[in-house]
Amino acid sequence: MILEVIDFAVLGGYFAVMLAVGLWAARRAGTSSSEFFLSGRSMPWWLLGMSMVATTFSTDTPNLVADITRKNGVAGNWVWWAFLLTGMLTVFVYAHLWRRSGVTTDIEFYELRYSGKSAAFLRGFRAVYLGVFFNVMVMATVTLAAIKIGGVLFDSSPLATVAVASVVTLVISTAGGLRSVLFTDLLLFIVAMTGAVVAAIVALGDPRVGGLTALIHHPNVAGKLSSLPDFSDPALLVPLFLVPLAVQWWASWYPGAEPGGGGYIAQRMLAARNESHAVGATFFFNVAHYALRPWPWILVALASLVIFPDLDSLARAFPHVDAAIINDDLAYPAMLTLLPHGLLGLVVASLAAAYMSTISTHLNWGASYMTHDIYRRFIRPQATEPELVRAGRWSTVTLMVLAALLALALQNALQAFQILLQIGAGTGLLFILRWFWWRINAWSELVAMIASFAVALGFFASHRWGESRLENWQELLIGVAVTTLCWLLATFFSRPTEEATLRRFYRLIQPGGPGWKSLVARAQRAGEPLEPEGAKWAIGDALGAMISSTGLVYLILFGTGDLLFCRWRGAAFKAFDAIVLAALLVFFWQRLHASRSRGAETNAQCTTDSP
Repeated sequence: MILEVIDFAVLGGYFAVMLAVGLWAARRAGTSSSEFFLSGRSMPWWLLGMSMVATTFSTDTPNLVADITRKNGVAGNWVWWAFLLTGMLTVFVYAHLWRRSGVTTDIEFYELRYSGKSAAFLRGFRAVYLGVFFNVMVMATVTLAAIKIGGVLFDSSPLATVAVASVVTLVISTAGGLRSVLFTDLLLFIVAMTGAVVAAIVALGDPRVGGLTALIHHPNVAGKLSSLPDFSDPALLVPLFLVPLAVQWWASWYPGAEPGGGGYIAQRMLAARNESHAVGATFFFNVAHYALRPWPWILVALASLVIFPDLDSLARAFPHVDAAIINDDLAYPAMLTLLPHGLLGLVVASLAAAYMSTISTHLNWGASYMTHDIYRRFIRPQATEPELVRAGRWSTVTLMVLAALLALALQNALQAFQILLQIGAGTGLLFILRWFWWRINAWSELVAMIASFAVALGFFASHRWGESRLENWQELLIGVAVTTLCWLLATFFSRPTEEATLRRFYRLIQPGGPGWKSLVARAQRAGEPLEPEGAKWAIGDALGAMISSTGLVYLILFGTGDLLFCRWRGAAFKAFDAIVLAALLVFFWQRLHASRSRGAETNAQCTTDSP
């Protein structure tokens, strides 16, 4: 065991504070399901945004970044940097729509948007598909990272690590609901970021690394510093850059980066005080997630190439770790063994914070599906609020047990990341368009989920029992094409959603756009106007804000890299461009806010006047 008394003292103090916050929130969380799952819809943007950032800062994230960076250099991170486009699309196009819907979970959306038995079935199926299957997979990858950290730092068995991590997180999650998750996330993020920065400073200060300047010129690292892949090498350019930017961000569903919003991101938006707070929260999250956090992880990953240049060196350094889980993602926890005592306790606490933040969020989110969209909707519609809270707590325990069991069967974080991308391939475009095209119906979504899962299962079988020669990016493109074709055919060959349901949805949400033009015209002819005279669709300003904010965040991200790697001219050019894009963002955001404020007033008037 590497930790000493001072390290355990730091860890003990951290856990005491977290438990105190959880118990403080427990009494209020038990009053109703709305309090347990949405904190009474009263949360401010800064707290929700911080919680989103803390949730995506999971224990497996630095491991995943280390895996990617060691294999493909800094540019390899485009496989997740591309999701910034998805995030900013959610900020400026979808956040206010989610908050306006007033649903308790994003799964409830299905019976708001679609009609009939197919909508009810879709709601239940999706609740199990996402709340159990996808959710458990994500929690298992995070728990796998905890297993690797426990093996390196504590010499503990996977079963022991899983048992301790699960029990501690369950106590907080089941006691205080979303309110405890949000307030602990605030503390967790501060601790986690501090730990990440400390780990990077110590890694660079190791004599074998010799500081940042020596790291940049080390032969193991020199070829991995560019933020862009080698454009002359299609074998790297296509999978690392072109596919993520051209297809992956809009075509794949991935937790935390859902096209059109969804999952725990939607849960945070639904818990906001109003539409403005929902937008502000998601904007803050995307800036912090992509612009502020990556470099400490990347620096540790690069430094690990000096100290642990290959998997054999990792195996020699940690002979007690199971050979099956020794991969490049083990390099991050391996680097933590360089920390002096005291600081080691702080960094381990930061990783525990990252673990608890992510798992507690996923537990509360998944339990909200099990409680609201399964138990209350299909099993016991007359359930009282105390019953619903109890159901939420039992669902939380069940999800944690399933995730712990699956974690024991996985081997590395990148493996799970690619599985999730493939399973969600092709569904993203549907989630973007369902808000803006009336013809999409419940069968479209059902067929999309079934098709994407079937394609992913086929590829999994070909890898396990066949001799597949396809790369991951090729499988992704095939999955997107097949799934998109299937759900488009289902859309045109199935019966549309009932007209009355579509009209209620449009009147409540006011999405606008040409995809609803025929519906609005039919309602107008029937004497039931769905929007006021002269209403305008503000998509131009929304896309302008999305593009300018995306460019701004990328400039901050890569400008920081230029400063770290002493590329002063590049840093200066990026700083100037960032100022220009920031001014454009303010311009578009002000126009968008003014337009939506007028739209909210006219929508209220239209709703009041409607029969």
